[in-house]
Amino acid sequence: MGRNGDIRGDAHRGGAPGTHGTSEDGRTHGTHADHGSHLSWARARAEAVALGGLRGAEPRETPLERSLGGVLGADVRALVGLPAFDASAMDGFAVAGPGPWRLVGRRLAGAPADGAGLRPGEAVEIATGARVPKGSESVLPYERSVVRGGVVEGRVERGRHVRWAGEETAPGETVLTRGTVIGPAALGLAASLGHATLPVARPRVAALVTGDEVATEGLPGDGRVRDAIGPLLPGVVDWAGGALVSVRHLGDDRSALREAAQGADADVVAVCGSSSRGPADHFRAVLDDLGAAVVVDGVACRPGHPQLLAYTDGAVFVGLPGNPGAALVAAVTLLAPLLRAMAGAAGPRGSLPAAVLDGGVESHPVDTRLVAVRLVGGRAVPVGHDRPGSLRGAALADAYAVVPPAWDGAEVELVGLP
Repeated sequence: MGRNGDIRGDAHRGGAPGTHGTSEDGRTHGTHADHGSHLSWARARAEAVALGGLRGAEPRETPLERSLGGVLGADVRALVGLPAFDASAMDGFAVAGPGPWRLVGRRLAGAPADGAGLRPGEAVEIATGARVPKGSESVLPYERSVVRGGVVEGRVERGRHVRWAGEETAPGETVLTRGTVIGPAALGLAASLGHATLPVARPRVAALVTGDEVATEGLPGDGRVRDAIGPLLPGVVDWAGGALVSVRHLGDDRSALREAAQGADADVVAVCGSSSRGPADHFRAVLDDLGAAVVVDGVACRPGHPQLLAYTDGAVFVGLPGNPGAALVAAVTLLAPLLRAMAGAAGPRGSLPAAVLDGGVESHPVDTRLVAVRLVGGRAVPVGHDRPGSLRGAALADAYAVVPPAWDGAEVELVGLP
């Protein structure tokens, strides 16, 4: 049994994963033995989110420098108060009691405490960030003070311009909650509170790129194509909150694919190519060999309809088409929402405000079209070059416009690109 147990009996949208159900548009979807019709694009994404939520990734303590973009798998509490000590917020004079004040010393940032405090009527010159002496009541900024013969004069409000220990954050206080996407400010906050690591829930992904015709170097030609999906995946997986731990290239061999899929040490195995129904496409047979429950077998979208989502007790499997443009669409459709949900993030990444779609785009009568667009003045402008085998359009685009079947020209959903 896997880390989260066997989930085949758990509630799942439209039924348990691997069982027959009915999609939002009335189409049926079945087990691996009964492929049924393709799911709608929206339903397929929802299935990925639901499965990801059931197969949450275990949080691992991760160094701060490798935590950016990850999702917190647990709450983060303050190890110390913030500020950790009473500190000056201004350059000037720390004072005690009413003025004028006799100048008795100087305090610089970073200097250790010397135990000496201030008595009423005394002052020390102090730098921003320096520890204020015991007995200090406030800091008088330079610009509001006058010094004559070792005596400081000026008007000050009691308690002003001192960062009192713990006034921003109390020791033990929860400062970041589970599910938070870790940005630069969160990293800085964690460091300021003494953390060296964060509990990051980052699903581990192993990629298997298949195809006898796929080359990893050199110029394409004479029946050989350069692998575009292998270089694409690390950025997509990272963007979605996962970690790509390995990329293997395999020929069109069922036994090799089964061995690699079964032996992958990862939460998610992404199989690139072999997801269609041609004579060299073995992924479905491998899923049968592994006893996997299939949740999605084909998605009614263009490009990228030959997509697969399945699971065993040990791993989740995502099948991406072998055409790189279609593979990116499939990754946005299934892989990214799955990883986000496994990481515990709230909602998918990449959603943008709806927009008017320019350019005379036509919808498909049955399938959802994902059209590469640039965002210009709040409108979505198609960039072209979005055939299944091409990444040129996606490389030029800001987002995919989601054009539903029989679209009536209304505003369209936008999904941001990695």
